[in-house]
Amino acid sequence: MNVVEIQGLTKFYGDVVGIENLNLEIKAGEVVGFLGPNGAGKSTTIRVLLGLINASSGRASFNGADALTKNPDLRSQVGYLPGAPTYYNRYKALDFLKMFADIRGVNCDEIIYDYARRLKLDLTKKIGELSKGNRQKVAVIQAFMHQPKILFLDEPTSGLDPLVQIEFEKILDEAKARGAAVLLSSHVMSEVEHLADRVAIINKGRLMVFEDIATLRSRTIRKIDLHFPAITSAERFKSLSSVSEVDVHGKRITCTVVGSEHELLKLAVELGVENVKTHETSLEDIFLAEVGRN
Repeated sequence: MNVVEIQGLTKFYGDVVGIENLNLEIKAGEVVGFLGPNGAGKSTTIRVLLGLINASSGRASFNGADALTKNPDLRSQVGYLPGAPTYYNRYKALDFLKMFADIRGVNCDEIIYDYARRLKLDLTKKIGELSKGNRQKVAVIQAFMHQPKILFLDEPTSGLDPLVQIEFEKILDEAKARGAAVLLSSHVMSEVEHLADRVAIINKGRLMVFEDIATLRSRTIRKIDLHFPAITSAERFKSLSSVSEVDVHGKRITCTVVGSEHELLKLAVELGVENVKTHETSLEDIFLAEVGRN
């Protein structure tokens, strides 16, 4: 079931494109990684969905309800972790979080204390006395504490040390397990590759790619090293439709492959290949290739 659906969503700032004809959906229990260079339209998309700015055209829905109307009940189902959170620095962390719980009309005390324990956050300290990493923990708790059905996370692990990042991943997994739909924007490619089920790449306000990572990898360029017991002619490899480039280094032949590698491996076996090494395409490689095409 699609929890979040976006159809033809468009936002212009005068003559400048923020986003244009954006189509996207997020299923229950799914994390969609949202990638794009600075100014691509990621923040505009999230702000429109949060109701902070109005769309120029298009539609969006949360669990079938119009998400572009001013509906407090619908907004209460959303958790938002901004890329640059704003705090009341004179508030103690606990008071700050309780204030947000009161605004939402829910009692989150038990979850606040549980998350603070797990993230190793001292709730008695004033926010202005906290390090960047500890302020980020406050932002994480604020986004998750009311158990929202929809989460918009912008650079969620910024400033968190590796051990705390592991605990954050567990909290995110728990949200997925209860059916939350998550849009995760990050510049850390390894994080998105690890956490996301599907990836949306946006550039210049337009959606370029929306696929699961395995499908993206199957479509992208990768290199395969073939090691033979003796020097082998590269001519037959050059004739393969899936091979765009062939380099010979003594007994090793390196082929650049686009798409399926089946015919390449079949030929390599016929020619007596001893060892095969595939250089896996990273999400960063995919991202740079897709953005470079536009």
